[in-house]
Amino acid sequence: MDTRTSMPSTERGASTVARTDETPRTRAWATRLVVVGIVLAALNLRPAITSFGALLEEVRDGLGMSGSVAGLLTSVPPLCFAVFGVTAPRLARRFGPAAVVCAGMVAIAAGLLIRPYAGGAAGFLAASALALMGIAVSNVLMPVIVKRWFPDRVGSMTGLYSMALALGTSAAAALTVPVTHALGGGWRPGLAVWAGLAAAAVLPWLPLVRRRGAAPEPAPSPEPGNPAAVPANPAGERRQAPLRITRSRTAWALAVFFGLQATAAYITMGWMAQIFRDAGVPAGTAGILLAVTMVMGVPLAFVIPRVATRLPHQGPIVLVLGACGLAGYAGLYFAPAAGAWAWAVLLGISNCAFPLALTMVGMRARTGPGVGQLSAFAQSTGYLISIPGPLLVGVLYQHSGGWGLPIALMAALMLPQMVVGFLAGRDRVVEDEAAATR
Repeated sequence: MDTRTSMPSTERGASTVARTDETPRTRAWATRLVVVGIVLAALNLRPAITSFGALLEEVRDGLGMSGSVAGLLTSVPPLCFAVFGVTAPRLARRFGPAAVVCAGMVAIAAGLLIRPYAGGAAGFLAASALALMGIAVSNVLMPVIVKRWFPDRVGSMTGLYSMALALGTSAAAALTVPVTHALGGGWRPGLAVWAGLAAAAVLPWLPLVRRRGAAPEPAPSPEPGNPAAVPANPAGERRQAPLRITRSRTAWALAVFFGLQATAAYITMGWMAQIFRDAGVPAGTAGILLAVTMVMGVPLAFVIPRVATRLPHQGPIVLVLGACGLAGYAGLYFAPAAGAWAWAVLLGISNCAFPLALTMVGMRARTGPGVGQLSAFAQSTGYLISIPGPLLVGVLYQHSGGWGLPIALMAALMLPQMVVGFLAGRDRVVEDEAAATR
């Protein structure tokens, strides 16, 4: 799919004038800085969640939480992503995407540093919400930044971003318990240490804040009849009328797909280590198994977006990932400890629906503003859909006394995920669908 956007000749002329004060060397330096910033930001988008999952039992004991309250805490991430993510496009238009992502990294660092020492469950929840607010706005703006800075490399850059995200997710799951032991065995420093990674992610975005997040604008393509391979400039984007995104069936299918895959992901991150521990697996091994699930996304998150952008229909990928998820849940139900490594791998493959969903966000809209609106709509709506899942798992676990019913729920939710994902994978763009329903 050609992800490039064109602009009228008058805008091309204006942008040419705007480029005269920037040398190619300066633009190349800024582009490299954006790549570093994207990677470091992605590394910080899940440790707040998976580090908590690895120490869930210790945090529950330390704060005196019941299983239902712990389930509520595992539902907080999607709630924050839904509430704060919808504000990201507006903030980006006012302050620039780079400034918003930079502020998001600051919020993550502050929240992760404060939450272990904030007092009881309420303080822990409030500080977690601060970190999750930073994650939420960055989640939404990453596809926008990729589309604007790398319009002809959406697949590969989304893959790089998703790979870094998976690496950060798995590193937090695998290292939190050993780091906690190395720091004396207390869960508080074991959680707070991840604030350092977020603080490092602030640095590459600081020089970009002065640029107001504007993408470099390459020269028009020399090929005859080929539109200029440039993203719309920020001023041009603000002049465009917003899409009636809710009139697009593809947008709704993508939002529901995003919500169901997020449900599975947050149940996995919040509860899978506990499932293994209850089956007799040692705590350290359970954390490593969770890390294996997350680390599967490192190579696959790079491969899947590149494959997806070369296919006219991404539905077959959705079905393969869903089948792996069903097999993993069946294993957890019948033999959680005996086949633990196999189930961790299968569920890790299934969780790669996330980078696929991000890729489809970039493919299902034609323009940068369209991607921004679709990203905000799909992620905010999707995360709202995902809120009840982790909470319901905690309630079912507490009241049934085992994992049979929660695992059955996870498997049942995989079926509609496969259906709506198949529909979202069709070769359509939301701009056309929104215009056709006027």
